[in-house]
Amino acid sequence: MKARVWMAVVTIAALISAPLSYAADKIGIFESILESSQSFSETTAALESALENSSLQLHATHDVRVPEGAHQAKVFVLTSPAYAKAAAAESARTVSAQILRIAVYTQGDEHTTFVNMANPVAHAMVFYAKSPNYDELVAAARNAAAEIRQLVIALPGTALSEQQEPRRSEKHYRKFKGDGPARMMAKFRTFKKSQLSVDVNTSGGFDATVDEVAAALKAGSVSDASDSTGWETITQIRLRDDAVYIGLTNPYIEDKMIRINSRFRSDSKSELSPYPGVDHVAALPTEVLIVNDGDEIKVLHYGQMWRMQLYFWDSGYRAFTANVGVPSKIASSIEDAIEIKD
Repeated sequence: MKARVWMAVVTIAALISAPLSYAADKIGIFESILESSQSFSETTAALESALENSSLQLHATHDVRVPEGAHQAKVFVLTSPAYAKAAAAESARTVSAQILRIAVYTQGDEHTTFVNMANPVAHAMVFYAKSPNYDELVAAARNAAAEIRQLVIALPGTALSEQQEPRRSEKHYRKFKGDGPARMMAKFRTFKKSQLSVDVNTSGGFDATVDEVAAALKAGSVSDASDSTGWETITQIRLRDDAVYIGLTNPYIEDKMIRINSRFRSDSKSELSPYPGVDHVAALPTEVLIVNDGDEIKVLHYGQMWRMQLYFWDSGYRAFTANVGVPSKIASSIEDAIEIKD
């Protein structure tokens, strides 16, 4: 009996800390954590309750619109005060690394509920690649990932530890400019060069700029999945005095990302479970950053081809060439929604 208890403790400890052998293994931009034994609604409620008793800060939840309502999916947006403290001296333009996301979704013919996360470690490798404090920041991201893992595997179900596609080496993440022949579509840009500036009147100062951008987004009319127009603000997070993150979504981006990632996948795809790409919804929300960069206030968003390759490269090159106009439609829609010219 004691031996069994000891083995259970060892297994749980390994799952909480795993995977730490990132140097040798491919690292997923997503990590699967739990196969729930509860329903979707029971799992989301249990996760929300667990987060209330965690040091992690829950900022927002969002019910993702899956095509035809074929699956259920929900995204949780959080931050870690400990991680933010570790990264306090870093450039304001790196704060996307600190936005943590957990997804709960249904998949398979039985519509089993699963929980995964956008992998904090992979994101730290991208955004802190040039930092002199790189090792300490990746360690802080590992700690944040371990805390998410710990609270999720405490929920009813079977604990998992799977690096999900797209998976890459640490070296690839640290120089991430896209993948394979599609790198040219992302213009061979790193994350910083993929942060595109929006033409906004910043003469009123930082706080006024934040308020104006938020108001412009709120004023827009959101279309259905057939049109990229209009954006919903899921959350607005003041990460520090010089950085505000605004998380955005709309029916168009949700529909496109799930359909595109599902099209060429055969795993978990069937008549009863037609959209395996639902396991990528932790890529949401897309973001706008308002930062003080030196003495200049900047309103930034990401080149969507770069961003979509980061999260959806496992869709395959054919999927990108077949939908080459989608990223520019999304990026243009964001710019049109928030431009506040002089």
